[in-house]
Amino acid sequence: MNKCPNCDAELTDNLGVCKRCNYSLYEGRVIGYAEMYPEKKELKCLRCDLKLYFAGNFNFHEGMRVGLLGNLLEGLGNKESFDLYVCPKCGKVEFFLPKEKD
Repeated sequence: MNKCPNCDAELTDNLGVCKRCNYSLYEGRVIGYAEMYPEKKELKCLRCDLKLYFAGNFNFHEGMRVGLLGNLLEGLGNKESFDLYVCPKCGKVEFFLPKEKD
């Protein structure tokens, strides 16, 4: 495991960006989330009044696999996609429906 030169967090081998501080190993600097995702919302934490950062779009699946037919029944479950925003100070997480593409 490598360590981030900016915040000393452990990095996984396949990531080029620190999950904690968004330091890019390839560019040698902290990348602002506005640079990475210019179309994403600018939101503030309701607790800390700090800017929430965009952590990515996550797909969630409702339900579980059951027995031999689990994989077949998997297609019948409810699947949702959400944009996830995180407060860097208190860790508060907010989910939003993704913005529809025009």
